[in-house]
Amino acid sequence: MQHIHDLIRQNGDLFYLITFIWTALEGETFVIFAGLAAQKGALNVWLLFLAAWLGSMCGDQMFFFIGRRYGTRILKHFPKLKAPIDKAISWLEKYATVFILSYRFMYGIRNVSGVAIGMSNLPWKKFALLNAIAAFVWAAAFVGFGFVFGGVIGRMRHKQDVVENSVHEITFTVLGLFALIVVCKLLIIQWQKYKNKKKD
Repeated sequence: MQHIHDLIRQNGDLFYLITFIWTALEGETFVIFAGLAAQKGALNVWLLFLAAWLGSMCGDQMFFFIGRRYGTRILKHFPKLKAPIDKAISWLEKYATVFILSYRFMYGIRNVSGVAIGMSNLPWKKFALLNAIAAFVWAAAFVGFGFVFGGVIGRMRHKQDVVENSVHEITFTVLGLFALIVVCKLLIIQWQKYKNKKKD
C-alpha cells in the first residue's frame, strides 16, 4: 500500500486531473480511496475536494446539455433507455429540487438522470445552481468519508471490530440525516399543495 501512496504523492497534479475526469462520470469508490490517500498525506485534501466537486458538477452539466440537445436522438438509438429516463422525468416533475439534490447518491442512475433532466422543461440556470450545490455535498461526503475512514484505521490498526463499527455508525448517520432531509422536504411540498388546494 505504501508504494501506491508514494506513486500518488509523486504524481499529485496528475491525480487531481484524473479525479476531475473520473468524478465527471461516476467515482464514489475512487473518491473514498483518494480521501484515504489524502489522510495518509499523499494528497492535499482541499485540492482533492475541489477536483471532485468541479468534476462532478461539470460532468452532470455536460449530461444535462447532452439530454437537452440530443435527448430525442439518443432514445431513437437506445430505446432501452426510455423507461429509466421516463421514470427520472416523472420524479423530476413531482420533486424537482429534492431529486436533483439526491440522485447522485442513488447508484447507477446518475448519468441517465442528467440526460433526463436535460430533456425536461427545467431551466438550465436552475439546474446549474442545484447541480453546484449537490456536487458540493457529494464531494464533501465522499472525500470526507475516505479521509475520516483513513484516520480511524490509523488510530485503530489492530482493532478491526472497532473500525468496522465506526464505519457503520458514520454510514448510517449520514444516510439517516439524508433521509430525514428528504422526508422533511417531501412533507413541506405536500403541505404546500394542500394549502394551495384549500385556497382554490
